[in-house]
Amino acid sequence: MKAIAVERGADKPVVIEKPRPEPDVGEALVRTLRVGVDGTDHEVIAGGHGGFPEGEDHLVLGHEAVGVVVDPNGTELEEGDVVVPTVRRPPASGTNEYFEKNQPDMAPDGMYAERGIVGAHGFMSEYFTSPSDYLVRIPRSQADLGFLIEPISITEKAREHAYASRSAFDWNPSSALVLGNGSLGLLTLAMLRADDKGYENLYCLGRRDRPDPTIDIIERLGATYVDSRETPVEEVPNAHEGMDFIYEATGFPKHAIQSVQALAPNGVAALLGVPSDWKFEVDAGAFHREMVLHNKALVGSVNSHVRHFEAATVTFTKLPRWFLRELVTGVHPLSEFEAAFEDDDTTIKTAIEFGTV
Repeated sequence: MKAIAVERGADKPVVIEKPRPEPDVGEALVRTLRVGVDGTDHEVIAGGHGGFPEGEDHLVLGHEAVGVVVDPNGTELEEGDVVVPTVRRPPASGTNEYFEKNQPDMAPDGMYAERGIVGAHGFMSEYFTSPSDYLVRIPRSQADLGFLIEPISITEKAREHAYASRSAFDWNPSSALVLGNGSLGLLTLAMLRADDKGYENLYCLGRRDRPDPTIDIIERLGATYVDSRETPVEEVPNAHEGMDFIYEATGFPKHAIQSVQALAPNGVAALLGVPSDWKFEVDAGAFHREMVLHNKALVGSVNSHVRHFEAATVTFTKLPRWFLRELVTGVHPLSEFEAAFEDDDTTIKTAIEFGTV
């Protein structure tokens, strides 16, 4: 079968041939339909994130997948089920308490493998196998855009943790700021707009000039675009208002500190970006005072698990079809896979198609 991988020492993906996998006991064989491409894939290819499976000279890419079961192999799944796989798997060293407690998304760095990212091959191949416990059924109607379920699940978990941090009192957020107008940021903005709790004022921060397709989407969602070159994060309250909820999806290290200044009293910021090292001066006293005197919170969130994927399938139905059409700027056949990895100002979200239902 064909697969898309990055090889050791290389800085671009290639198509390779691999044997079609055979499912072990408890695993199902899945025929891949589509696999999304995101910023993490670009970081893995560049060597700035992730790592190869032990003893391998290549890593099959892809962690945002949707496929159809072709061999249930005695599991509770059925042939023809449309499924999306979760990403976390036990590390090469074996299982640990987080997997034994069915909480792999809470395992700290070094105690897991992530398919297509670190220590395990991904889903960017014509077929893949997975334990059925890590495969989530989705409606057949979602098969064409099922690769979006994984990134939606990431935000589902982040919101869950943010709300949990405010569960000690009556918290009714009405304003939210998304940091980053990439595909994850835009998905999150659309999710907040569709939220049953009803955010009145939404903002999205980026660094792009008009005309720009992401700014068009932001404003069509009824949100305000904030250009960070004109209004840095810490100045957002003066220019607009203090934020009840901030979702950080940039990986820009200063945003973690600046978000505290931008929060309204009792607000919470969820940090999802993974930054590289960067040392800079911080007024630790002001930071500490803001956290304590105004009851603010910061939560970190990475990865997601089965219940977040299941929640994502419900959230998916609430997102406007026009938004999904504008968000996905290209679905490319395997023969033209390079186009899915192009990164320019007209590209928002792409995917590679391996087959159809």
